[in-house]
Formats: sequence, structure tokens, C-alpha cells
Amino acid sequence: MDILDKEAVFAKAAEQLSDYSFLESKGVLHEYSDSSLIPSAKALRELVELCRSVFFPGFYGQQIPSNSPEAPSNSPSGGVVKPTLCKGEELLDQLRRVHELLASQIAAGLYMDERPKTGEQCKDTVRHEADRIATLVVERLPEIKALLETDVEAAYKGDPAAATYSEVVSCYPAIRAISIYRLAHVMHQEGVPLIPRILTEMAHSETGIDIHPAAQIGSHFTIDHGTGVVIGATTIIGNNVKLYQGVTLGAKSFPLGKDGLPIKGILRHPILKDNVIVYSNATILGRVTVGEGAVIGGNMWITDDVPAGAKLTLQCR
Repeated sequence: MDILDKEAVFAKAAEQLSDYSFLESKGVLHEYSDSSLIPSAKALRELVELCRSVFFPGFYGQQIPSNSPEAPSNSPSGGVVKPTLCKGEELLDQLRRVHELLASQIAAGLYMDERPKTGEQCKDTVRHEADRIATLVVERLPEIKALLETDVEAAYKGDPAAATYSEVVSCYPAIRAISIYRLAHVMHQEGVPLIPRILTEMAHSETGIDIHPAAQIGSHFTIDHGTGVVIGATTIIGNNVKLYQGVTLGAKSFPLGKDGLPIKGILRHPILKDNVIVYSNATILGRVTVGEGAVIGGNMWITDDVPAGAKLTLQCR
């Protein structure tokens, strides 16, 4: 094929690819005159790592080996790393950067979600709202940190293979996934569109744990191993709940509207009360309630309420 033939192919392909009628018909065609209002995977990755370093200083970011007697190797606190604690102006600088990243990405989410969205006045309004929400999220970072500390404690105390708290924070995929989820959940609560879902899908890609940012999860939450766990958007999980790998907290069915599409916003996922344990590859579907202290054995299929304190297992023959 000579150069002229190639150019003809390119021209024809460009003409066909520039047909955006499908996107236009769905209202999802976005034209940007300001690149700062486009979601950035690079900025979101930086945001996640920066927040993790604020929540767990020394474990994310700079790590300094230590044989100090302040952190003996046989203690729960470890000896793996000596955290570089950020205080004073250094911590303030980190929070300023967190706010900057939050504001830019929240603006991108708002700009993609709101229609119509044209003109500089609209962009200024979006940026102002994004700045306001970013400030609210930063204000809630201590709340997120406090919850994550309970999650680390639950993982350490609930796993005999966990040698130290340092190991839990450094290695456990559940902590990585839950740290992103808790940040994304606060953003979801503050009305941020799109960006919370991008964050939890980043965690999904990183860990194999899929938690929708709208799910409500209490303190002392842990997921052992974690791969293949799915937690749907309207799930409610109480305190001190433990899941194992492969657990699905999903929807049983999707009622359809007059347009033939699933009805949005209905309560379709399970409620797990306090102190529930769900073992590997169990599937719990629909708006069912698993009562306090119940234990769901591996590979169970649950579509009805489970009484408090019940222990459900498959019977061996």
C-alpha cells in the first residue's frame, strides 16, 4: 500500500470516528476548552498516595528502617519502619496539596455531571463549589483516619498470621482498598459525582476488592485476603464485621421501569448488622438483613433474612 492509499484510509477512518451521534444522544459528549476540568488519573493517584501518607505516615511515602528500641521487632507496632511523622508546617503543606488535588478533581466531576455547562461563568461557579467541597473533605480527614485505625486493629486482631500492625498497614490489600473507599465515601456524602467511583475502581484494579463509594460501612471492618469481594452501592454494614475473599453483597434482581431499564436508586443490597462474619465465596443478594453476630459459611447462597446469632453452613454428605 503506497502513501496515498494510506492517507485515504486515514481520512476515511477519521470521518467515521468523528461521528459522535451516539454520545450526543446519551448526553455524555464533553468538549473541553479548559484541560483542568478533565479528570486526571495521575492527579487521583497522587491524591490517594498523599492521603494514605497522611493517614499512615512512614508507611506510604518515605520509609526509614529502624532497629530502635522504641519499636522492638516482637511488638505489635513492629520494627519494620520508623514512621516519619509529619507535623507543623510540613503536614500543613501536605493538606494544602490534598486540597489542591481534591478541588481540581471535584471540579472535573462537577463539570462532567452538570448540564448545561458552557462559558467561563459556569466554570467559575464549578471551581468555587469544588473548592468549598474540597475544604469540607479535608475537614473530615481526621474522621477517616480514626475509622481506618479501627480497621487496622480489626485486621491485626482477627488474623493470627498478622505478625505486627506494621505488616497489616504495609501489606494487607484490605487496608489499601478500605482507605480509598473511606475517602471516596466522604466525597460521595458531600455530593461529588464521578470522582468517588473512579477512586474505588482504582482500588478495585489494585486489590481485586470492589466497594461502591455509596456503601455504608461501620468501624472495625476487615476483609481477609480480599480478592473478589464485591460490596454494592446500597449495602449497609455495621461495626466489627469481617468478610473473607470472594464474598458478594449484591442485588438479587433489577426491577425495570417503563423504559425497560433498571430503576435507579432502589435499596437492593444486604444489611449486615454488628459482629457478622461471612466466609469465603458466600453470596448474599437483595435487601435482606443478616442479624447481629450471625456467621455465614463458605459458598452459601443467601436471599432471605438471617436471624441474629445464626450459623449457616453447607452440610457435608
